[in-house]
Amino acid sequence: MRPFRQLPNVLFVAIILYFLQACTTLPTVPTATTLPVETKIPLSQQVMLTFVSFREQGQLPTYTISAQTPMFAGVDDARVQDFNEAISNLVQHEIGYFRKNVLAQMPAQPVSSGSSFDARYTVIFQSGGIWSLKFDFSGYADGAAHPYRYSLTYNYDLEQGKKLSMDELFPADSDYLGALSSFCIAELSKRDIGFYGGFQPGAEPTPENYRNWNITADGLLVTFDEYQVAPYAAGVQTIIVPYSKLTTLINPKGPLALFSH
Repeated sequence: MRPFRQLPNVLFVAIILYFLQACTTLPTVPTATTLPVETKIPLSQQVMLTFVSFREQGQLPTYTISAQTPMFAGVDDARVQDFNEAISNLVQHEIGYFRKNVLAQMPAQPVSSGSSFDARYTVIFQSGGIWSLKFDFSGYADGAAHPYRYSLTYNYDLEQGKKLSMDELFPADSDYLGALSSFCIAELSKRDIGFYGGFQPGAEPTPENYRNWNITADGLLVTFDEYQVAPYAAGVQTIIVPYSKLTTLINPKGPLALFSH
């Protein structure tokens, strides 16, 4: 009978051990830890601007076509692809124009050294996601008195993935074309280029006259092609309009906001 008298004590000890084991298996409260901070690297810091070279020669008629087409590499991003496609189309369009409107009119037998076309580019400015490029094209039609040159510009916001228009630089209700025109006319008037020999209309405040512009660190670079504001002998004319002359017109939420102070 003694084992039965000891049963309550044994049961009590078992209960105590059960609760002690339960306490040791309770979930622990997690301690505060430092979570990794996600940093977003700007797309412009992930890409590299390179270029693709192109050269073609032919006979009957004799001609040479050369070009450098810039392109972003290093990241497979839709914004990068859009830029590369747009720039490729721009250069190929100018080459196509040369083929159709110059080369197709040339005689099979060369008059001189043949016809030629060349496309080059320059990065005028880059800061953050803003890229400002200038394309210089030169061509020659076999037998012509001299070659010809013209420019195209391309300003691109890589972060937003879009080409910039001048309307985005200034408020829509501002007379920014008038301000640009006034400054450029004053500057052109100081040059010995025959500006007042009938070339004044080329600097009037129209979107077409100010189609070639680039963002720079010092001001807005405006390029006037041959014959636009001066005779051929004077060549291409470029003018930088200082941001200080445009401060009251700059869109505070636009691409030039960092220059408005």
